[in-house]
Amino acid sequence: MAVFSRDWGTATAGLIGLAISKSLDITVILGFLVRNINDAEMSIVSVERILEYRDCPQEASWKSSKGREPPSDWPSRGAVHFQKYSCRYRPELDLSLRGITAEIKPGEKVGIVGRTGAGKTSFALALFRIIEAAEGRILIDGVNIAKVGLQELRSRITIIPQDPVLFSGTLRFNLDPFNVYKDHELWTALEQVHLKQFVEAQPKKLFYEIAESGENISVGQRQLLCMARAILRRSPLIVLDEATASIDSQTDELIQRAIRTEFSRSTILTIAHRISTVMDYDRIMVLSAGKLVEFDTPEKLAAEKTSHFHALVKNSSNIEK
Repeated sequence: MAVFSRDWGTATAGLIGLAISKSLDITVILGFLVRNINDAEMSIVSVERILEYRDCPQEASWKSSKGREPPSDWPSRGAVHFQKYSCRYRPELDLSLRGITAEIKPGEKVGIVGRTGAGKTSFALALFRIIEAAEGRILIDGVNIAKVGLQELRSRITIIPQDPVLFSGTLRFNLDPFNVYKDHELWTALEQVHLKQFVEAQPKKLFYEIAESGENISVGQRQLLCMARAILRRSPLIVLDEATASIDSQTDELIQRAIRTEFSRSTILTIAHRISTVMDYDRIMVLSAGKLVEFDTPEKLAAEKTSHFHALVKNSSNIEK
């Protein structure tokens, strides 16, 4: 109104009313503008995510190329050979495993130990090609896993992870999602992991409903169900990724007993949280900063006072005390 009065003289009551009316309209328009700018900003984030997903690196082929499929019974022995193997999580990151060379014999029980960040989990991920090789290769029963389709590789070896994977559905579905095994085989597997009594006590037995992520059963029972699932598959190569790290010592003992009896012919690679669980294994692999620093029997490594393993055993004993 001050500008109008300067240029056009005295403002009339009508002009003043018109100015006030338009001023009120402007506040509504500005609020609408701010909301639209905010919506546009949120939509741009969605576009960025779509572009990110579009450019996300794809996994390797799901199936082996024609004529290069592994034998139908592969792996039959469970021999694992790392040949100067290195890997990293992303191209711009440092190597998580560095020049690993090791040969694991069929049926051998190998404990993989090391401090946090040593590369233990990377070791397991490399076997399933969740991270790909930067250098070198891994052979399972003489077959380069880089040449094997991901579906064939991952379906023929077994992993029991630290966090048990269970789905909303029946107990039977969680044990045998593809309906391959008969009921008596499921009961046998449950008995071998000492869960048969628990399942028999449920009104629906094998059709007992498991909640999402197994929330209605204990952590130990979830892990034992995963162990029963592994027993059903009878894979020649089994990886335990700190599978007993978050459970009580009693359940840990049940799992270790199942490993020794039910997987006596399988190659076992155990990423150990508790050193005591691998002290009776055939050999111990000690990782440090992504490198294989020691690989020998637990007796020899523990007896060598300057070894990395001796330090880990000593530290573990102090913690348990």
